[in-house]
Amino acid sequence: MAKFYRTLTPELVQFIRRQRVFFTATAPSDDGRINLSPKGYDTFRVLDEQRVCYLDFAGSGNETANHIRQNGRITFMWCSFDTRPLILRVYCYGELVERTEARFLQLMREHFATYDPRTVRRIVLGRVESAQTSCGYGVPLFEYRGERKALLEWSRVTADKGELDEYIEANSQRTEEKFPLQRPPLGAF
Repeated sequence: MAKFYRTLTPELVQFIRRQRVFFTATAPSDDGRINLSPKGYDTFRVLDEQRVCYLDFAGSGNETANHIRQNGRITFMWCSFDTRPLILRVYCYGELVERTEARFLQLMREHFATYDPRTVRRIVLGRVESAQTSCGYGVPLFEYRGERKALLEWSRVTADKGELDEYIEANSQRTEEKFPLQRPPLGAF
C-alpha cells in the first residue's frame, strides 16, 4: 500500500543514505521524451526535510537540466535491493547550480568535500513537494560489488586537460533536437 509524505522523515532519510543507486526522472513541458537516468557514487545529499541535492557529472547528454529549465519538475527514486523491500519516490521542484555560481563551491565544500569541483558539471537542487513509498516486493535482490571508476576518472582526466567545459558545451543539446520524436499515428499499434 502506498503511503504519502509532505516532507522527508528521519526514516526516509536513513533509507536514502543506505542505497547505492538512485534514479532521476524528468519530462519536457511539451510532447518530448521522458528522461530517466540511473545515478551511482555517493553523490546524493539530504540537506533537510524539504531540500535535497546531487552532483551532476558530464555525460552523454543534458536532458535532466534542459527539462528542469523548462518546468522545474524532477522525481528521484530509490528501491531497496536487499532483504528489506521498499521503493521511495521523492517529487521535487528542481533548480540548477552551475559551476560558475559562487554557491556551487560553497555546496561542494559543505556537502561534497571528497569530490574535485573541476570534475562536476553542476549541482541539482530539489525542493521536496511530496514523497511516496510503496512495498518494493517486485524488486529483485542484488548484491553490491562496487562503483565503476570510469566516469570519475574520465572527468578528472578531461578536467586536467582543460577540456571539460568544451565537452559540456558540445553535449548540452536536447535529445529532441538531435533525434525528433516520431509519434506513430493513432491505432498504429
